Amino acid sequence: MSLPTDFGPDSGGRMKGICIVKPIVYGNIARYFGKKREEDGHTHQWTVYLKPHQNEDMSMYVKKVHFKLHESYANQNRIVVKPPYEISETGWGEFEIVIKIHFHDPNERPVTMYHILKLFHSGNTQDIGIEQSQGLVSENYDEIVFQDPTQLMHHLLTNTKQLTLGRWDHNTNFALKKEKTLKTIIEAKQKVKGEIAILKNKLKLAKETISMFKDEIAKSQDNQFML
Repeated sequence: MSLPTDFGPDSGGRMKGICIVKPIVYGNIARYFGKKREEDGHTHQWTVYLKPHQNEDMSMYVKKVHFKLHESYANQNRIVVKPPYEISETGWGEFEIVIKIHFHDPNERPVTMYHILKLFHSGNTQDIGIEQSQGLVSENYDEIVFQDPTQLMHHLLTNTKQLTLGRWDHNTNFALKKEKTLKTIIEAKQKVKGEIAILKNKLKLAKETISMFKDEIAKSQDNQFML
């Protein structure tokens, strides 16, 4: 990709007060072989990926994506310089994958994310998704926030093109996931609020009981002095 050359070594300076948000999706798809492979004991084929949430070509502002796999792989550092930003492998275990995004603007620091490779269902279908024809899906929504970008970065971020002319879908219904997550949060807040009210009542009762005992002790001491 050829970059504009008229921004200077500081990429044109920072644009104060400007904030650009780029929503992204990252995760993995895993397919079970049906049995353990005899030659290496591997049970799954999997693909880890980074992709835009919206239909846009991230290569306009992303220079490369660095995937760091488990040290047991011969080449644990994989670099992808153009879409699709993904790595396919086989294995038998789950582990953390580091995803580091580098940008064309040298003055923009890379962004690092962490994804736990999922091969097996844990029972939490909200996080992992459901068993689909393409296999187990574990993906997450996130946002890269560019606060006060340089003029060069602003130019790159605002001049993206569509990645495909076809329909742009994800394996996870993030709108539904957001709705369920908000519902869970609201229910949890209500539960905590109820528990706090119960504890406050218990504390009030305890204080009243202590006060009552203090009064009785004081009366008992007064009676002893009178005798």
